[in-house]
Amino acid sequence: MEDRLKNLRKTMDQTSFANLNFSEQHRKRIHEKIHSQDEREEDILLAIMQLLVQEKTGYELLSLLRGRGIQTFARNEGFLYTILHRLEQSGWLQSSWDTAEVKYYRMTDRGRKILYKAEKSKSRRKLVLKGALEG
Repeated sequence: MEDRLKNLRKTMDQTSFANLNFSEQHRKRIHEKIHSQDEREEDILLAIMQLLVQEKTGYELLSLLRGRGIQTFARNEGFLYTILHRLEQSGWLQSSWDTAEVKYYRMTDRGRKILYKAEKSKSRRKLVLKGALEG
């Protein structure tokens, strides 16, 4: 580890994290969550739709998804554009180009209705979102 990272860690151990205590059970749950980054398709799709309530570019969307901890597109960014294309074909999204040749995506009314249903019922979310990536 670089010296500056070691110094940062040492400083943080002495200040920020000095008073934190976790039970063994809590540590185990955190460890399991970190190592089971099993991002389900419906969770990824839901995040995409939530972020596209306001118009965004693919690049902006990718950055925001990474900010939410979704790493699915880290090695294959093109996969995001495949999903966006399928959502557009399903009528859930629409896209437009601006004068600088930048493509923007936004949710349609139909997409907003699907999003509302998916957010309303967590138990039925998979069923509600199932048709989006098929076809």
